[in-house]
Amino acid sequence: MRYSIETAGFFAVIGFFRLFDLDRASAIGGWVGRRLVGRTFLSHRARRNLRLSYPDKSDAEIGAIISEMWDNLGRVMAEYAHFDEICWRGPNPRISVGGLDLFEAARARKQGMILVSAHFANWEIMPVAAREYGVTGGMVVRHANNPYVNRWLDRLRSRKGMPEQISKGAQGTRRVYTLLRKGETILMLADQRASEGIRVPFFGRDAFTTPAPAALALKLGAVIVPVANRRAGGAHFHMQVYPPIEPPNSGDYDQDVVLLTAAITRFIEDRVRECPGQWLWIHKRWVKEHAPLRKRALAQGLAAAKGRAISE
Repeated sequence: MRYSIETAGFFAVIGFFRLFDLDRASAIGGWVGRRLVGRTFLSHRARRNLRLSYPDKSDAEIGAIISEMWDNLGRVMAEYAHFDEICWRGPNPRISVGGLDLFEAARARKQGMILVSAHFANWEIMPVAAREYGVTGGMVVRHANNPYVNRWLDRLRSRKGMPEQISKGAQGTRRVYTLLRKGETILMLADQRASEGIRVPFFGRDAFTTPAPAALALKLGAVIVPVANRRAGGAHFHMQVYPPIEPPNSGDYDQDVVLLTAAITRFIEDRVRECPGQWLWIHKRWVKEHAPLRKRALAQGLAAAKGRAISE
């Protein structure tokens, strides 16, 4: 019953935004996010995260970031209703892309690629541009809890983005291995908390972070190519490709996983700092002090400590 109620609400919202054209719908979504949702208790975690991440910012500055974040999230919701209209190549392009020379140089290695990004602006844009550019492979996704909403999202993403949506878990990992060994490309978002991840610094505090991109690159020789997306006014976007993040080679695999994961996380932090209002500050991203570690996190943490001891 709960799923049915949630689904009815979701499609009512989608139907409402379809009453308007894309630009108007995006603007209305931004207003709803900024003026209505942003003034609720849902902003509490974002405000707490921002105060800890930017101790020198005033309350007004933090409030402005939160307002921009909700504006962006409201627009993202509205843009799902018009997602088929968002394209890079076509009569009314909405996406621009920079750094394609870096992408081509990485692809020329023929080692398989991992395009790693985060929840910047409308994070669904990266697979759209990748597909239109002829990139083949798959996108690693976290499925929505509601199966009916998830089915709709999967169809939308498969139609507009990467045709293959790969779920997290053992089966998904095997599929990722297969595609990378074939020289294909995997798209991943690496900024959410991973309960069995490893601790690496993010805005000066430890954050449980997925080691998957680093582990895949080290085991398979895949090239990690970082990508960021920015909202360039209304329902327009700019996607930027950056130089590959080269893996360390210390001879200690566990230590190299930690170091490479930290490097990926530093890239994400740098992009967030460039435009903090276009990232999801409502994530439960950081590790609480004295938080219990799971076995994998503990093992990787010990490896990190070992690496620091060696360097000292």
